[in-house]
Amino acid sequence: MVKTSIRFFEDIPVRAVWDEELSKWWFCATDIAEALTKSKNPRSYWNAIKRRNTQLSTICRQLKLTAKDGKKYLTDVVDEAGVNTVIAVVPSKKTLIFDKWLKGMGTSIDEKSKQKAYELFESGLINELEVGTITGLQQIHAYIFGGLYDFAGKIRSMNIAKGGFAFAPAMYLRENLAVIEKMPEDTIENIVKKYVEMNVAHPFMEGNGRSTRIWLDLILKKNLHTCTDWSRIDKREYLDAMRESPADASHIYELIKNAQTAQINSREVFMKGIDYSYYYEEVDE
Repeated sequence: MVKTSIRFFEDIPVRAVWDEELSKWWFCATDIAEALTKSKNPRSYWNAIKRRNTQLSTICRQLKLTAKDGKKYLTDVVDEAGVNTVIAVVPSKKTLIFDKWLKGMGTSIDEKSKQKAYELFESGLINELEVGTITGLQQIHAYIFGGLYDFAGKIRSMNIAKGGFAFAPAMYLRENLAVIEKMPEDTIENIVKKYVEMNVAHPFMEGNGRSTRIWLDLILKKNLHTCTDWSRIDKREYLDAMRESPADASHIYELIKNAQTAQINSREVFMKGIDYSYYYEEVDE
């Protein structure tokens, strides 16, 4: 069981693999080169850089990473010290920004929360949660944000809005949630409708999207024996579809329907789903 992660630098995915024996991450060198240069052919670019700088070959290992086509290929990876060597030889105006971004990993609330979301799967607790209920959603939120927000797992008592859209008024929120909880879960169309309504309700002060996407997949897993491969849903298309969904849920329905996979117990699918779920929440500069 290999622990992998995808982090996003200015929308460029940087893949990483955890080394249990040495307790450190190995980062994909090709992805680093692409993040720094926005090269259209990062593999060729990386190979050219490596030929010109022979020290790069000595700091690289080769591990199998999943590519965009879903297949695994042996890929050059470097540890954190090796990353410093790579960014020193790859000409880029983004060197300092990338270095700061990498060193900030693990210290932000979002990154700490993401690690707790990983642990939800690793610990097996995800199999003990209530499915499709408000309590189940609160359990998810409490786990991944516990110790980070004092309102973790608590239904909000204040009104909130985002991008000019006002979510369900706090005065009627618990009544709305009770209605949503009873919505049918017999088809993917009905499950997506329930997901959309929960998004409109937005029961927590923060962290709704990240919690509700896990909640959605547990409903799909229980009732339809599928889950969502979130890496197949483009970030901007997803956000556009969710903005449209209170008036017209057809777009988000099609996106989720077309991204279903039968790999409901796959560790890699879950972890990749968490990576993309958190990526959706990143604010574009």
